[in-house]
Amino acid sequence: MRFSNQFLDEIRDRVPISAVIGRRVTWDRKKTQASRGDFWACCPFHGEKSPSFHCEDRKGRYHCFGCGVSGDHFRFLQELEGLSFPEAVQQIADLAGIALPQPDVQAERRERERASLTDVMEMATLFFQDQLQTAAGAKARAYLRDRGLTARTIETFRLGYAPESRNALKEHLASKGVLKEQIEACGLVIHENVPVSYDRFRDRIMFPILSSRDKVIAFGGRAMAADAMAKYLNSNETELFHKGNVLYNFTRARRASQAASKGPDAQPPVVIAVEGYMDVIALHQAGVENAVAPLGTALTENQLELLWRMTPEPVLCFDGDGAGLRAAHRAADLALPHIKPGRTVRFALLPDGKDPDDLVRHEGRAPFDLVLSQAKPLAEMIWMRETGNTTYDTPERRAELEARLKQTVSVIADEGVRRFYQQHMREKLNTFFRPDLRQGGQGQPFAPRGRNQSAGARGQGSGGFQAPRALGISDRLARSGLVRGYQDLPALREVVLAITIVNHPQLLLEEYDEIAAIDFENRDLQRFWSAVLPAAATAGPQLSRQYLLEKLAGQGFEALLAALEQQVRNARLWIATEAAAMEDAREGYRQALSLHKRTKALRLQKMELERAITAATEEGDETSIDLLLRALSEVQSEISRMENQEAIIDGFGVMSGRVKGVAISPGSG
Repeated sequence: MRFSNQFLDEIRDRVPISAVIGRRVTWDRKKTQASRGDFWACCPFHGEKSPSFHCEDRKGRYHCFGCGVSGDHFRFLQELEGLSFPEAVQQIADLAGIALPQPDVQAERRERERASLTDVMEMATLFFQDQLQTAAGAKARAYLRDRGLTARTIETFRLGYAPESRNALKEHLASKGVLKEQIEACGLVIHENVPVSYDRFRDRIMFPILSSRDKVIAFGGRAMAADAMAKYLNSNETELFHKGNVLYNFTRARRASQAASKGPDAQPPVVIAVEGYMDVIALHQAGVENAVAPLGTALTENQLELLWRMTPEPVLCFDGDGAGLRAAHRAADLALPHIKPGRTVRFALLPDGKDPDDLVRHEGRAPFDLVLSQAKPLAEMIWMRETGNTTYDTPERRAELEARLKQTVSVIADEGVRRFYQQHMREKLNTFFRPDLRQGGQGQPFAPRGRNQSAGARGQGSGGFQAPRALGISDRLARSGLVRGYQDLPALREVVLAITIVNHPQLLLEEYDEIAAIDFENRDLQRFWSAVLPAAATAGPQLSRQYLLEKLAGQGFEALLAALEQQVRNARLWIATEAAAMEDAREGYRQALSLHKRTKALRLQKMELERAITAATEEGDETSIDLLLRALSEVQSEISRMENQEAIIDGFGVMSGRVKGVAISPGSG
């Protein structure tokens, strides 16, 4: 019978190849490193006295350097024991504890259809590659040249260009005999809710996305037009492509990491996850060939599993700005439940304002290698997040931190790793809160080491040091949306931004790039926004409020939408509602966005100043500490002033009274 590739992959993944071969050979103790899945033995296929037969669990392959035989689980049983392929599959499936699939005519038909769809995707790839070399592709070629890509790199990644035409690809494929149903099944055209289908990708640089078997299964497209609704657009979900299960450049990175891990002093393979297509390509051109990227979304559990299939300790590389740190923290939360002995992640944080593409293009590979060498363990990222930007100067705050750390590490499923994480965090806490005894032995029992220690050096207090007074915030500010973030309700300014755009989607058509760049702090709104933008991009010029609401409700956001609407109505912010005239909604959106950006900039500035104060304190630089504390005080005052300006949100200064052309009095809404 015929077995699907998915079934064969599943049983191969469940049974290490060493478990199959180890029942027939004796592993050499000197050369074998079982903890790394690296095994050596005398070859069972030819007589030899020294071990030259090698198998690797990570690859699921064996090879004899003496006689040259090689293969996978099934080939080994077929060649050594003379089993037929179905018999070999049966034996591996028994070891995996999986029943053989029953003959399924429909499944076999789908498998044939999938094969035909990959042929269509290959034809589309060749078409895009050819178009890049035409006169129509001149602008795209210039863009790639400006980004520093060589002709060899462009050819390696098979980059192409989708012409600015509604039918160019569709007509090309039809002329090759490809059926309309196949073109639609590949996601190459928009065909739902339109009378006539048209090309999904138009006037875009095309990035082919490959499967683990090096077959093109999808595309990413980078818009050439500055006013395009979506700068990057991916293929939709198809029979071939499920975005959350694919990593860009997976196969090439796996080969590179495995090749680099060979040799007498070999280390486990290294794989780096970056954020975008161009980051991967720029790194490859700079000689870093073991990089992958998720497809325009946050890392998923399935993508994390793919990384762990390549290496026990992938490096997740993020921009060093606020958005990058939040993405790193989300990835840490994603990884924590799944870590186990020999399986974790590390985090490399780039300089603020830089991405890997910028770094290697302008400064070469060395700065990026330095960033990688300073990658932080997962435990350190958790510690930094939970202890940052807060003064733990009371028993209550100390207990709160301890409880938060305990709750964070409790999600680790592996009991042994969880126990060591708990021990690690206890030790960190003991050091963090250790009294700093000096000048007669007096100290601050609840002040963290490395913070606020400069006051004693300046002679404040008698016989010991006195920590500087913490820069506090008012109770009103602490309760407000400005600092509450995602721990409670979303900040009102974020709610105004989100619900105004949903109620007035014309704003998306006018300001898509700016709106797409909005970085919400509230986690619910982050997930919400990741659904709004693709829905808007799919609708195109036909985008309407009703269309958005239906799409969002279909993805489970109906309750959140109702809560957001209720929040703006409770605050009497009629300009964020559907009833507001477009002019008022636009002005309200702009003022909310301005307040949002200013607040985020102040918070980032505050974080940078606090880091600088900590560094200056550790170095004993008293002059810098005084200057930095004054600057921090000014920033804190500005944040307080912003809080006092929340009255501006209660109207945003645009009370024209227009409600979609119907005049009302300003106070009537």
